[in-house]
Amino acid sequence: MARYPGAEQYLPRRRNLTELRKAIDHCHGCDLYRDATQAIFGEGLKRSRLIMIGETPGDVEDRTGHPFTGPAGHLLDKALQVAGLDRGELFLTNAVKHFRYQTRGATGKRRIHKTPSQTQVAACRPWLEAELDVVRPEGAVVLGSVAAHTLYGPDFTVGDHRGAIIDLPDRRAWAVITIHPSAALRADDRAAAFDGLVDDLRLAADRLAG
Repeated sequence: MARYPGAEQYLPRRRNLTELRKAIDHCHGCDLYRDATQAIFGEGLKRSRLIMIGETPGDVEDRTGHPFTGPAGHLLDKALQVAGLDRGELFLTNAVKHFRYQTRGATGKRRIHKTPSQTQVAACRPWLEAELDVVRPEGAVVLGSVAAHTLYGPDFTVGDHRGAIIDLPDRRAWAVITIHPSAALRADDRAAAFDGLVDDLRLAADRLAG
């Protein structure tokens, strides 16, 4: 298993979103930077009460430079609206900041998402921790297994923790665990998967409401 230096040494001394966003472009904490177009830092309200933590950037995010702008992001926007959450009041980010992919197709130009390894996930975690330190949310919605493994370890399963409020590790904050919206796009029953995602988001919305 490959070993990586990790992102910690690339974090700036001055910890705010502006400095972190500048510094992440120079991160070589793992090898994902070599093939990705750019690092994708979190975006949203600086002092958001709720942070949405996805897995990794996708092909569209890698090209645009913004999180949750691809098909999964559009589905998330719909789910947030139905659940009564305003994307403009949230902070959205990913556990891993570079797009990992494999190429397919006759021309080799079709880029298909590939799940990052545990060592790549661990190497990138300092960026997520820095975002949490700066934003200081009351709660988090953890979208998918990569995000859940980043925060809770590789043995954590999304399915076993859905439908409940749990603690966010090492912080005075809570978390709701749910599927990544890309999983709803791939589901055999997309309507049921979407409804389940909305239910989980409503759990977070209700907690914020008091």
